[in-house]
Amino acid sequence: MRYVEGHLLVLGLTILLAAACGRTSQPSGTASASEGFVPGLGELMSLQQMRHVKLWFAGHAANWELAAYEVDELGEGFDDIMTFHPTHKESPVAPKDAIPRMVSQPLADVRTAISRKDAADFSQAYDALTAACNNCHQATNFGFNRIQRPDSNPYPNQIFAPPRQ
Repeated sequence: MRYVEGHLLVLGLTILLAAACGRTSQPSGTASASEGFVPGLGELMSLQQMRHVKLWFAGHAANWELAAYEVDELGEGFDDIMTFHPTHKESPVAPKDAIPRMVSQPLADVRTAISRKDAADFSQAYDALTAACNNCHQATNFGFNRIQRPDSNPYPNQIFAPPRQ
């Protein structure tokens, strides 16, 4: 719960700061800044990166409930990206086209592994999702932005092990 409250506070402060500075974020798609604050693609992708990391640590710890939550959050984040940034700058492949084609199936495979509570399948599906993300970055001319399975926990204040039952 503290995690959610903390991120909501950060998001709220970001919105207030943007409003106070007179900054508006104009997405490259159909939504306009006059309809409300729209985070930039970079901000949304940073949240995706955080979710990707947390998903790994939850699945690796066999905390299937937390892993299911994080994979759902990833899915919602991809939906937000397609809604608010259906196209991006001069990318040869639009996010609205690349995400369903490249990321949807690997994300579904992670969900399946989580529902089965299968650690080996989870690791394999997670690595396939990671590869899909890197392939998507490559297709959209962001190949310089590569992600990997995390090797250290940037969230020392979160317990990833499942609660004792």
